[in-house]
Amino acid sequence: MLPFTIEKAASIQGAIAAASSGRRFIAGGTTLIDLMREEVERPEHLVDINTLPLSDIRIEGSDLVIGALARMADVAAHPDVQRLHPLVAESLIEGASPQLRNMASIGGNLLQRARCPYFRMLDASCNKRSPGSGCAAIDGLNAGHAIFGTSNHCVATHPSDIAVVLVALEATMQVRGPRGERSFPVEELFRLPGDTPHLEHTLLPGELILTVRVPGSPYSRRARYLKVRDRASYEFALVSAAAALDVGGGVIRQARLAVGGVGTRPWRLGAVEKALIGKTPDRKVFETAARLAIEGARPLSGNHYKLELLPRTIVRALEMTGEAA
Repeated sequence: MLPFTIEKAASIQGAIAAASSGRRFIAGGTTLIDLMREEVERPEHLVDINTLPLSDIRIEGSDLVIGALARMADVAAHPDVQRLHPLVAESLIEGASPQLRNMASIGGNLLQRARCPYFRMLDASCNKRSPGSGCAAIDGLNAGHAIFGTSNHCVATHPSDIAVVLVALEATMQVRGPRGERSFPVEELFRLPGDTPHLEHTLLPGELILTVRVPGSPYSRRARYLKVRDRASYEFALVSAAAALDVGGGVIRQARLAVGGVGTRPWRLGAVEKALIGKTPDRKVFETAARLAIEGARPLSGNHYKLELLPRTIVRALEMTGEAA
């Protein structure tokens, strides 16, 4: 690990000012410190934001509001989250080991960097780590890589589980920076790689995530998160699905569906949602709609299996929503 300095932020404005001058925020550090040890990330100055008043977890009306510094474990265990937004709790529990959940913050989880092995190998080509160097994964070992949103410069998947859920539930986030505060959908946080895969999010220089707001909805409780992976714990998704249905009068009135492990960012499946609305919630309907999920997919040499695994995962996640109800 290369030498660095660290200072504690005394206020939100102080943290923003420090970041505006080139310093990096650190909260749980569960991703950043690992990358610093491996010299993938080499920040010279860090700003510790853990003492800032951004750890609240509360219900406002029917909405769930989560402070950016709230720990994953605290959010997952919160009784109001479990009661009103079980999909959020389920994805957090599936997202990491207990030790990591105790440390990792919600904001940090959303901003975690790619888990592509070539990103962490300093002797491998990686446009995320070294723009213009190439992408070793395209012709290399790519079984865990993306089939949506890829480019000739990057095929890495976004690793966050909670991000998939927040995109499915149309959550928004509030940020503050040198130009003031703004709010936008969580889905708009994530960039497609295009020809600039090193630019992963849309935050402006110095901006700090304050809160994430998950709207209350008729489908919040009839929702499930299914994560398919190589082993039962401490592993990233090969394919995951966050499914939520509002069912009334025997038909699906609203549907929300996003998937992970297959896209360069959390991937919303609008065509599948549209195909479900007005239909009876049964396996045949789910299977017909799920076939639409692979439209536009661009599989690599090692991940063609995701073309079959993705629809099956969606069908099972939709079936599980009935069990949740």
